[in-house]
Parts: sequence; C-alpha cells; structure tokens
Amino acid sequence: MDLTRDRIDELAAEYEAREPFDLVEREHVETVPGAFASGEFGRRDAEWPVQWYYRRRSLPDANRRAAEERFLDNDYEAMVDAIQGAAAADSLDEKLDSLTALVGVDVPVASAILTFTHPDAYVAIGEREWDALRAAGELDGAYPDALAPDDYGRYLDAVRRVADRTDHDVWTVYRALWRLDADDYSSD
Repeated sequence: MDLTRDRIDELAAEYEAREPFDLVEREHVETVPGAFASGEFGRRDAEWPVQWYYRRRSLPDANRRAAEERFLDNDYEAMVDAIQGAAAADSLDEKLDSLTALVGVDVPVASAILTFTHPDAYVAIGEREWDALRAAGELDGAYPDALAPDDYGRYLDAVRRVADRTDHDVWTVYRALWRLDADDYSSD
C-alpha cells in the first residue's frame, strides 16, 4: 500500500473519528511541549507520555502497571532534569541519552516522551507503526527485539520522508500509520 497524500488524509481522519485518545493527545500536543521545555510541570505531567505509550498497546494490565510503576521509581527532580535536558538537547542521541537515563525508560518510551516534547519533529515508535511503514515499503527489516537509538533514527527518517513527500507533518503521518492495518491490531 502506497502512502500517498490522499491515503494519509484518509487514515488521519479515521484516526480522529475512531481512536479514543485523539482529543487528549491533541490537547497534550498543545500544552505539554512548553511545560517540558520550561520545567514547569508536575510528576503526573511527566508520567502522562509513559501512560499514553503503554495504554495504547495491547499489554496485559499487570505488565502495563509494572512498566508505569518503574517510571515512578524516578525522583521527581531527575524526571525534570532528564525531560528538560531532552527538550534542550540538539541531537537525537543526546535527547535519547537524557531520557533513557531514567528508570523504566527505554528507546520506545523515550520516543513517547519526545512526541510530547517536540511533536513537530518526533513521534513514538512501536511494532505497529514500524510494521505499517514496512508494509508500505518505506522501511526495511522486522521490528527489532531490542530497539536501539539507530533503529529509532531509521524509523524517524522514514516517517519524515513520508511527511515531506505527502506534505504532512510527522504527527499526522504517525496517526495515519497507527490506523494502517488497524484490524491487525484490533485489541490495541
């Protein structure tokens, strides 16, 4: 399936109509980046992208809760420092290094935090989105068992290429990827 401008528009509209997190995501994309950059946010704000990441996916409740609780093991000041550091860092590697220094934050969770830190430049990664890009011929290889920063960089490059080619922002492309072959992930 080609990811054309019209197809991205269609899938993004479907996302808006059918995905339960749509409204709250849009609200957070508007409010969270400034708070993360300034450090003017609370513990629950820091936790929100982590919860969002896990609650969108089909994880058993016990696994999801355990993952979210690992993140809460971090000291609040460490969260603020890591998130502000990621917001201010120039390179993707620096951003990921800052975030993955936190307990419970691997590259996929860091990508979720970056999604709400710089939604104009970064989007979350997961097997579903990776598989959508691969099925569309935009990304080679299976989703890695242990996602490395370079894997996220390749994924992000593919999302950006699609965005540039179809004249969309990365957030719209991400939402379209989430809906692509959604029936294969109907329990998400």
